[in-house]
Amino acid sequence: MGVSGAGKTTIGQRLEKDIKYKYLDADDFHSQSNKEKMSMGIPLTDEDRKPWLESLRDAIKEYLINKKGLVLGCSALKKQYREILRSADPDYKWESYASAVNFILLDVPAEVLITRLNNRAAEGEHYMPASLLQSQLDLLNIDDSERIFRVDATLSPESIVNTIKKMDQFQGCFLSSLC
Repeated sequence: MGVSGAGKTTIGQRLEKDIKYKYLDADDFHSQSNKEKMSMGIPLTDEDRKPWLESLRDAIKEYLINKKGLVLGCSALKKQYREILRSADPDYKWESYASAVNFILLDVPAEVLITRLNNRAAEGEHYMPASLLQSQLDLLNIDDSERIFRVDATLSPESIVNTIKKMDQFQGCFLSSLC
């Protein structure tokens, strides 16, 4: 998880190769109207995000039911958004934070994010402009009780992936069907 430019796609694709879990990019689940809105520099509202989050929840649920590993690259900026995603676990109790769905924040300073987003925009690789970064940073809210794991995403992609694979919370997870 993380704001635009944190490296979710890069790390998710590398994890897919390394641990053989399917990688899904949450951006692929946005409606065309959401993409158009963002490309015009208009931040999404909670109302815009709700159907998107519900479709992500349903995709996660499918992988959980079929006992298949999944890595999802998703901003998941607010606790209420993460709660929707956690609810893909049929045994999840709201606000307990004990779910088969776990979150890793790719933590990056704003100045690094701006550089990354400007480079990506110059290459024409993404619909989200750097002008929306501040709105995402303003929304990013993490409660320590959620037990969200943080990784320094200014490290090389290889180092980030290795750090994730070595996290105590996931030991054995990538070798079995699910945590």
